[in-house]
Amino acid sequence: MLRNIFSRKILALMFIFIALVLPNRLSLLTPSSFAVLPLEMLLLGLILLIPGKIGLVFRCIASCLLVVGILFKLADIGTYEVFDRPFNPVLDGHFLANGMNLLQGALGQIGAVIVAILLFALLLGIVWLIYGTLGSVQTLLQIKPKIGLNSLLAGILLWLILAFSGLQQASSPFYELINRHVNDTLSSIADLKVFSDVVNTDPYANVPSDSLFNKLKGKDVLVVFIESYGKTVLDKPDFAAHIRPLLEQSSATIAAKGLYARSAFLTSPTYGGISWLAHGTLLSGLWVNTQTRYDSLVMSTRPSLNRLFQRAGWRTVAVQPAHTMAWPQGEYFGYDKIYASQDLNYHGQPFNWITMPDQFTLSALQTMERKPGPRPPVMAEIAMISSHAPWTPLPKLVDWDQIGDGTIFNQETREGDAPEVVWQNTGRILEQYRKSIEYALSNIVSYVATYGDDNLVILVLGDHQPASFVTGEPENHNVLVHLISRDPKVMEAVQDWQWTDGMLPADDAPVWGMDKVRDRFIEAFSKE
Repeated sequence: MLRNIFSRKILALMFIFIALVLPNRLSLLTPSSFAVLPLEMLLLGLILLIPGKIGLVFRCIASCLLVVGILFKLADIGTYEVFDRPFNPVLDGHFLANGMNLLQGALGQIGAVIVAILLFALLLGIVWLIYGTLGSVQTLLQIKPKIGLNSLLAGILLWLILAFSGLQQASSPFYELINRHVNDTLSSIADLKVFSDVVNTDPYANVPSDSLFNKLKGKDVLVVFIESYGKTVLDKPDFAAHIRPLLEQSSATIAAKGLYARSAFLTSPTYGGISWLAHGTLLSGLWVNTQTRYDSLVMSTRPSLNRLFQRAGWRTVAVQPAHTMAWPQGEYFGYDKIYASQDLNYHGQPFNWITMPDQFTLSALQTMERKPGPRPPVMAEIAMISSHAPWTPLPKLVDWDQIGDGTIFNQETREGDAPEVVWQNTGRILEQYRKSIEYALSNIVSYVATYGDDNLVILVLGDHQPASFVTGEPENHNVLVHLISRDPKVMEAVQDWQWTDGMLPADDAPVWGMDKVRDRFIEAFSKE
């Protein structure tokens, strides 16, 4: 009996130790990360020695702090894996609302409320569990409080010796975690004020319409975002062995059709997801790296690249095959028409959650907006989503004149392994990602080779790097960008950009922030 009680108390000590020193990202989860003496555990022991009601109050406070720290660590692990950054309650609070919307869509209003109540009850249960765990440790320490106090003071002395010796075993990981999150939160709040001061200040807001994009008059301008088309496809050897030759071949194909291409790199404001931040950054000319900045942007009067084209006489459209719900934020960008998934008239089967293949998306744009005959030029923002996870099944290119209503792709939706099979093996995941990029690039090249007339200018870019489980430890947030046109005057206008000729950017090609593109585009193609 006594042995069982003692064992439970030792387990309680181990649990608290792990809660304090557990790293907040998987890449740091190594045996050495636990070979430390956390100062917080020693100080917590001193707090638990306080007797009476005051001791219970401190124990309750300590329980709440431990829960907050554990939740931050778990949230950090998730955001590091997907977005390569720690969790921030100011920037990531919208995920709670998104989660609630998802629950409402799946379970209805009542079901979502019930789940929310259960989750809150679970949180309270965790607090109670940790409160009880601290109680077990408190009981152990108070059996012989003098021995407990002397042991803790000896531990603090040892910690100080280790710290002054410069040894990393003397650590305070929990304090550093909480301190960092508090500082990040305060910085994010301050950043919002800075952003709100600049978002409505734009030197191009009052430029006369007849001075905008006069070097592109009569041309259709397409801005095409390829999902997860990050620089990792050139940096990671397994990817580069396939993608570099494909880009070289693409250069030859484009040149054979009388087209020109220039390529470089852009730094995306996001990583592994939240693509709309990249879209907002490129189109606004501002660094939109958080949801709060995005929300401020779409409530501002700053003219987007789309709206400036609209002012200059272009018909502006958005082609968003992933959008299946209302998109009120689209009002900010200045579209004459938004094509959501249901507006593209795709009658084929979806590719897992991917509503339609990229080739159909471009075909629909061609049919609905780039018809021959008298019409205003089109400026279109287009999202290519076939290279979005889970990367299975993957479509194949077909002849453009056979696409029809999309049912030609139905057979391909049934080919290949299901995601739950592919995602059991890291090698398979990486292979499918690489194949999805090959498809996306081949689709773009096929489109410009087929429909790339004298009046087409197309800017193709990645929205962000894929998630870190694909890239490994990321070195940068860079993506590829290509400018393609048949008109040599278009390329002359961007000569000072110093982008690499062709579709394969040189390793030392320019790297711009994605927020620089809008202004450089205006400067290059507008009246001097």
